[in-house]
Amino acid sequence: MLTRIDHIGIACHDLDATVEFYRSTYGFEVFHSEVNEEQGVREAMLKINETSDGGASYLQLLEPTREDSAVGKWLAKNGEGVHHIAFGTADVDADSEDIRSKGVRVLYEEPRRGSMGSRITFLHPKDCHGVLTELVTSAPVESPEH
Repeated sequence: MLTRIDHIGIACHDLDATVEFYRSTYGFEVFHSEVNEEQGVREAMLKINETSDGGASYLQLLEPTREDSAVGKWLAKNGEGVHHIAFGTADVDADSEDIRSKGVRVLYEEPRRGSMGSRITFLHPKDCHGVLTELVTSAPVESPEH
């Protein structure tokens, strides 16, 4: 069962400048940052709030580390902006199989590693009314890593 909006992914050309905008404009601070080589992105997670299921909601800022990454290709075609929405779930495996059984294309056969040690998969935007949708099972969060 989907429990919350885990994060909204925002593609950007300059991660540092975009982080500074969200910090100076809204007061959001970086909770976690990392480079995901597999996905070809440098990212920053800005924590917005805690949630009743023990998770949190974030903005995920994504800067491609290579032009041929999914985010790099998306940026070249669409420019900066909202890239995807992610819903939190306690069991990404079960929920992705349930959604697949309803005729929605799940982009990964098996969930992959996502931000902060989470497990993720994506749903095809053409099956989700034009919205690239991510399902996320968060790893236990002990403390922020920068």
